[in-house]
This record gives sequence, C-alpha cells and structure tokens, in this order.
Amino acid sequence: MSLSKTKSAIPPSVLVKPVARGMAERVRTTESSTWMRLRARNSLALFHDVAKRVPAYRNFLKEHGIHAEKIHSREDFEKIPVTSKASYLKKYKFSDLCWDGILGRPAVFSSTSGSTGKPFYFQRLSNLEEEYSILAELFLGNGANVPGVTCPTLVIIGFGMGVWIGGTLTYRAFDIASRRAYPVSILPAGVNKAEILKALHDLAPSFKQTIIIGYPPFVKDILDEAEFEGVDLKALNIRLLFAAEAFSEHFRDYLAKKVDMKNVYRDTLNIYGTADIGAMAFETPTAILIRRLAMKNKKIFARIFGDVQKTPTLAQYNPAFVSFEAPEGEILLTGYSAVPLVRYAVGDRGGVHTYDELKAIFAEFGINIEKETKRLDVPLYELPFVYVYERSDLATTLYGLQIYPEYLRDVMMSDFVQRYCTGKFQTMTRYDDKENQYLEINIEQKRGIDSVSETFIRKMEVTIKAALKEKSSEFRELSTFVNGRPLFKLVFRALGDPEYFPSGIKQKWVRK
Repeated sequence: MSLSKTKSAIPPSVLVKPVARGMAERVRTTESSTWMRLRARNSLALFHDVAKRVPAYRNFLKEHGIHAEKIHSREDFEKIPVTSKASYLKKYKFSDLCWDGILGRPAVFSSTSGSTGKPFYFQRLSNLEEEYSILAELFLGNGANVPGVTCPTLVIIGFGMGVWIGGTLTYRAFDIASRRAYPVSILPAGVNKAEILKALHDLAPSFKQTIIIGYPPFVKDILDEAEFEGVDLKALNIRLLFAAEAFSEHFRDYLAKKVDMKNVYRDTLNIYGTADIGAMAFETPTAILIRRLAMKNKKIFARIFGDVQKTPTLAQYNPAFVSFEAPEGEILLTGYSAVPLVRYAVGDRGGVHTYDELKAIFAEFGINIEKETKRLDVPLYELPFVYVYERSDLATTLYGLQIYPEYLRDVMMSDFVQRYCTGKFQTMTRYDDKENQYLEINIEQKRGIDSVSETFIRKMEVTIKAALKEKSSEFRELSTFVNGRPLFKLVFRALGDPEYFPSGIKQKWVRK
C-alpha cells in the first residue's frame, strides 16, 4: 500500500493521511497479512517521527533512558515505555505535546467527558475526519435496503454537538463521505429528543432510508418514544449507528425487531472511539458475525476473549491510521493526530487478534468464516481486530466484588421489563442502618408508568439475582454467606429523573 506525500509541515513520513478516495475499496479487498505488515511499518515509523519532532515525547524517552535510534524492530517497539494521561499528557505543557511544539495550526478541540476524572482537551487535525469518513462510506454502502448510490438517505446525528467529539466529528465524517460517494442529507440534531422525534414524523418519510446515530440508550429512547407517538418505524428503513459504550446482541436484536431490520450485520454499527484520537475502531459486518458466532459456543468464546463473563465490544481497525496492542490485557494505542500517541494506554481492558488468527480458531471447530459470510450476506473484511471490556473503573463495588453494568443489561431488555421500563439503570453502593453493604439499582420507568406492582418487582428481583449469579461466580459464592440478607435493592424512578436519568446527556450506569 503506497504512502501518501504532502507538503504540509505537520505530517511525519509515514502514512498519516491517505487519500480517502479508494480506501474503502482497499478495506474490502486487502488481505490480513498485508494489513499486519502495514501495522508494523507505520507504528515504528510514527514512533521515530514523534521522538524527533514532539518535545514532550522526546523528554519522556530521555527520562526513561530510551534512545530512539536503537529502536529498529517491532520487538524493540514493544519494549518502549507506555504513555498515559497521568504519565505523559498531564505531565507536560500542552504545546509540547504537539508536533514541533507548535499550537498555531488549524485544528479543532474536543474534551473528554470527565467520567473518570477531570476532563482533558484534545486538539485534532482534519485527518481524523478523513479517517472516520471511510467508516461512514463503508456503512453507507453496506445498507441492506439501499437500491443504489443515489438512494435518498437521511442521517440524524444524535450525539452531543458541543465540546464533545462525537457530534461534530460524525457530522464532518458523513459530510465528507457524502460528497465523495453517497449523497445524503444530514440533520445534526444533537441530543435533542423532541427535534429527532419531529424529524422522524415529518422528514424521514420523504427518504428511502434513515440512519439514526447516537449513544445506545439514547437511540433506544428515541425509538421507544417514536413508537409511543405513533411513528411507523417499520416503514422508514431505519439503520442504526452507535458509539461510546458496549451493548449485548440481545439489545441489538431488540432494536432491530422494533424497526423491522432485515440484516443486523449490514445495518447496525458500534464505534470504539475516544476524544483522544477519534473513531479508532468500529464494528464491521464481519466483526458482528464473529461475535455472534462466538457467543453460541463457550469454547470458541474462551479462545477468542479469554475466561471472562463480560461480553466485549469486538471491532476492526485500519492499520493505515492506528495500531493496537494488548500486553497483559491493557489496550495500547499508537496513532497520528495533532497530539500524536505512541503506546498510549486508553484505560480499557481487552485484546487483539488478526483476521487469520480468528479464522483459524473457528476452523478448529469446523466453522468456515468465509462460507458463513456468504450464507448470511455479510461483507468480509480482513482488517485486524481489537476487543474491549467494560472499564474496571466503571463498575460498582459490592463486598470487594466488581459488579459491571453488563451483568444487568440483558435483564433490562427482557420483554416483561420493557413493558414498564426504558432499559436505563444506575447502580451504586449503599449501606443499611446496620452498615451492611448492598447494591442499589435505580431503574427508569417508561412514559405513562407511575408505579409497578409488587409481583413485577419480585419477578425482577428473582431475574436479576439469577443473572448476577450466572455472570459472577464471586457473587454466587457471596450469596451463600449472607444468611438471606438482600444484596441489592431496586428503586424505580420517573422517566427523565434529573438526578439519575437526566435527558440529553450520556447515561451514567455507575454512580461512585
């Protein structure tokens, strides 16, 4: 794969901003081995450019006794000290984190959400918009109901449109992709539920298909509310694009059924993104298929994801843009932007695989991935994979155990729960009057539901207890030692409760 050239003083000598036109086709046709060679070459070359031109990183290496000129191979690269917000980004002046120590270049700032501490500002160049546009182009082209490239398409962006990266970056990516390949009409509504519902009622019927983009629980809210208001969702050929958090296949199927989606592989997508460096990896039809197949066989699941109970997000990434490692389960990122990152700990746990590795694992169990993609009409991409679990700092502690939102999500999507509740919840550690610890589970009720029956509450308690025992062997063992004392309590809250479920922002599943 050729490396692009530019006269700009910013980009280093590696492939940092490939020509967008044609990249989608390369994703569809390039083999796994080629991607892995590109990954090794680009990450090593980016390291040398950053070591030479970024003052903060130059000092970071000096402090750790690393001589950049001695780093020649991938093996050498993997011995370079890890960077993080604490050890690198927050330690140096912001200008020193940028190319040549210069802030005076055209760029856009975004901020982290601050969910794990004080927000941090990241500066980004236009390459992140170009990279995201490849994802958008692929998604637009994969639609199961798209009759052609000129199909009138409405894209409703439901990410926050302020300082956070999701809304503005998504708008730019789809705008770029639409000008290059698939003309679309974009409504940058932000997290304005009323505006989106109005558009679904008044605007969407004029288009052949509608793509709704947003945080998973917010998108579900939109679809539930639209159905409540009488919008014929099944007539709109709705496709769904998410970001910011994991969800289960049960959640995917629930929404697909609600909109009468025919092919969840082609018409849904979850992005693994960050303010640090944009849409760094994303679900592809291939990734969705592999995750769904793995979840049907515990032995395959364990081979791919390890001996864990949480369901990971499985995404593919483009080594022309970024690369991932996962030593001892810690996700490390290397990628180009205004603040370039080398072996940067994003704060997530998970792992990496090549396409060939996953293909071989399935073959051991008699499953041919390529035949499965053809059988289910799933586009096949041989990009490498990264999988990510719930963050360890986004869990509730109960008697020293980590209780993750993942453990409860399928329960909240159960048919009997969905009659009364939205699926959103928030957990926190509480103490009773005898200082016994318990888990408080706050649950949002649907519009028009003022209260729930004792019978419903008892059924939920039984179902949640069973789910926690199934997902956590430690909880199962703990349950036998508390002499029947409740380990959790359900609290039902009104729709949009300002303390627990405020409208218009990303849902916080855990309260510290």
